[in-house]
Amino acid sequence: MICKEKVHYLEMTDPGQLVAPKRRAEELEVRKFSRPLPEMNRFFYQTIGKDWNWTERLPWDFAQWASYLSQPGLETWLALHDSTPAGYFELLPDADGGVEIVMFGLLTPFTGQGLGGHLLCFAVRRAWAMGPHRVWLHTSSLDHPHALAHYQARGFRLTRVEEQDKLMPVSAPNAWGEYPGDPLNP
Repeated sequence: MICKEKVHYLEMTDPGQLVAPKRRAEELEVRKFSRPLPEMNRFFYQTIGKDWNWTERLPWDFAQWASYLSQPGLETWLALHDSTPAGYFELLPDADGGVEIVMFGLLTPFTGQGLGGHLLCFAVRRAWAMGPHRVWLHTSSLDHPHALAHYQARGFRLTRVEEQDKLMPVSAPNAWGEYPGDPLNP
């Protein structure tokens, strides 16, 4: 199935543009992965993205994940809430001297608690610590319905919008790798 998708590109060009959430954060611990773990990035991508149409990386095998994660400067960070994995983000320096927040998300049980704003602030501060001239990201009209507003509330400014066709799978695998309606996994 093909559907229309709007991709929103946003950026910050100065660390002072970051707006911290007004709501006090519950305890959130954020730790950097000390080495690439394709299984973990795949788990977060697939599990968080299953509801938000993250499909591009679903066909990747282990070697593709390992290659992606071995890019110079790429960082993966894990968010823990009460010692339980709650979400993650990936940062990647680009060829133009910026840092992209490539992936960002919370697992479903941790959404709607104000944790996302605090995790995003952490991600932005870490990105600025990498020395870029800008921090940027993109989100899609097919992503979480509050994603665009969430990024703008933290101080990101919209730079452009592109409309494109996106091929959508009839069904995507759940966190267990099972396809709904798959005769092998009823």
